[in-house]
Amino acid sequence: MAEKKLYIGGLSYGTTENTLKEGFAQAGNVVSAKVIIDKMTGRSKGFGFVEFSTPEEATKAIELFNEKDFDGRKIKVSEARPQENKPRSGGYNRDGGSRSW
Repeated sequence: MAEKKLYIGGLSYGTTENTLKEGFAQAGNVVSAKVIIDKMTGRSKGFGFVEFSTPEEATKAIELFNEKDFDGRKIKVSEARPQENKPRSGGYNRDGGSRSW
């Protein structure tokens, strides 16, 4: 069974993972639903991910929900891209300030 993950953008800040899972269940078996939370504020960042059991269910979800109203907001639904490995940035010079130009 090949699971398929979707990116959901434009979510209401009040949307919860349960709301996301229950709403997207109209398209099929939701394996997981995740609303991304800002670590500093504890508030939603306005996007999340929904994972379905099959690619067919994910396609149906895109057809049902992309550019449609969900929880009071017009959302964007698309296939999730693989996560990139980004270097962690602490916002300061990690080498102790010595630079060799």
